[in-house]
Amino acid sequence: SEDFIGEFGITRLSTLKGLLNFTNFKTDDASMQVIREVRNEVDKLDDEIVELIAKRNSYVKQAAAFKESIEEVKAPQRMDAVMQRVRHKALTLNLSPNLISKLYTIMIDAMVESEISEFRNGGNF
Repeated sequence: SEDFIGEFGITRLSTLKGLLNFTNFKTDDASMQVIREVRNEVDKLDDEIVELIAKRNSYVKQAAAFKESIEEVKAPQRMDAVMQRVRHKALTLNLSPNLISKLYTIMIDAMVESEISEFRNGGNF
């Protein structure tokens, strides 16, 4: 069983799962504190994810500055390789590869569209 380290110490993950199971949902102070701790940790992770996406976008723009055509910007072979790699990583982490594929498809499509728009406007990334 994994441990969750929150503000008030270590809590067994199985305990958290039981507390967060809405069929057994309890509203006592201890349960609510655990929920607040978990939500706080999720919020921190969300912030980190957004920061990492921004960092990724910055690197993508740096690479795009060296591309000479829209086809190079699209780079379908690179996109396929990225998708294969992140799907494999998802499997090793016991995550749904379909979820990761959907998230990456949305992210990559948006970044490519942004790159294409900038490319058409003179390459000012």
